[in-house]
Amino acid sequence: MSKLLKLVGALALSVCATVASAQALKPFVLGSKGAGDLAAKVEETKAALTGAGFTIVGTYSPYANTTVLIATNDELKSTAAKSEHGGFGAAQRVSVVKVKDEVQVAYANPAYWSNIYRMSGDLKGTSDKLQTALGKVEDFGAKGIAAADLRKYHYKMMMPYFDEPDQLVTHASHEEAVKQVEAGLAAGKQGMTKVYRIDIPGKKEVVFGVAMKGGEKEKFIDDKYIMGQIDFKDVKAAAHLPYEILVADKKVIALSARFRIAASFPDLSMMGDNSFMKIMESPDAIKKALAQTAGDKD
Repeated sequence: MSKLLKLVGALALSVCATVASAQALKPFVLGSKGAGDLAAKVEETKAALTGAGFTIVGTYSPYANTTVLIATNDELKSTAAKSEHGGFGAAQRVSVVKVKDEVQVAYANPAYWSNIYRMSGDLKGTSDKLQTALGKVEDFGAKGIAAADLRKYHYKMMMPYFDEPDQLVTHASHEEAVKQVEAGLAAGKQGMTKVYRIDIPGKKEVVFGVAMKGGEKEKFIDDKYIMGQIDFKDVKAAAHLPYEILVADKKVIALSARFRIAASFPDLSMMGDNSFMKIMESPDAIKKALAQTAGDKD
């Protein structure tokens, strides 16, 4: 009898572990990897996305050997419209990166990010289309976090949640807010330029993808510098980029870098080499640059 009980207990633990593993989500999916030409793979990836019903809304090459494609589809936009600040999840980020002689195609995991952004659905249709179009080798970027925990995610105590974004500036109207953001990105005076724009259907909500280039003078807002400190593993997480500005009615907001970067790199240590300590000045610098880009005069 005791042997039977032990066997039942072992089976129960195995089932529980399997269920827990299935529920644990990671921020990125490696679609494929192998020898190839970067430019050719970028074009192949674009074709695969459009063939799967996605619309390419932007392309960004933040640094050498790296291209990020930004796409959207009807499911992403309609799901984004159903929740507060769901526009942050209207874009699908796909990276094509050459690492030595290998080209990696990876993408932001819709199931992970839909929960991070507290959206009203899990974007399964989008996940299925991405897997069919781009493949799936493995999920990566974290040990894994349960969906319920992602919906209340923050990096550590006293760090912001999703519903505590940076309030950049408020304008007289939605139209004026959009106009000011467009003008600020076009001018690029703060090192911020537009990668894409997606208008959320049925709402006064527009999300902008932002390229951040500060160079040596303003390195703490620079995508190349930031990613050079934190994206150091063999499989690259360039699909973290680009950053976003959201115009929600008259308000212009952005997710705090203390949330947005941590959401992509939740296992990154606070101290030491390749840690958040290396970019500790980035959150405030990014907030200031984005606010000025959006029309803040302070």
